[in-house]
Amino acid sequence: QVQLVESGGGLAQAGGSLRLSCAASVRLFSQYQMGWFRQVPGKERAFVAGLDWNGRSTLYADSAKGRFIISRDNSKNTVTLDMSSLKPEDTADYYCAARASYSNIVSQSRDDYDFWGQGTQVTVGA
Repeated sequence: QVQLVESGGGLAQAGGSLRLSCAASVRLFSQYQMGWFRQVPGKERAFVAGLDWNGRSTLYADSAKGRFIISRDNSKNTVTLDMSSLKPEDTADYYCAARASYSNIVSQSRDDYDFWGQGTQVTVGA
């Protein structure tokens, strides 16, 4: 069982930055591929960014490319999403997810992720 707890959400101005963190309670964090998803009311949860078990392979949604950076620290069981140049359309609930996989091919399908956090809200003002 993996428990994931997100933090760092809040209110930001357009053009600003936020850092989201996800802390994992698990014995072998390094065996998990990690991802960030986001969801707005009435829409499906959408992939934002993900990385493989050692952080060498990353994948970003087109909306995140060039603005967001995902990273992980396996010694601290954490994954971070650094968001910059924020836009009002980035407003959503952001979820951290874990997938038990040593593959270096990062999945962007929410169905492939086994564990989810409770989410953290991000609001970007115009």
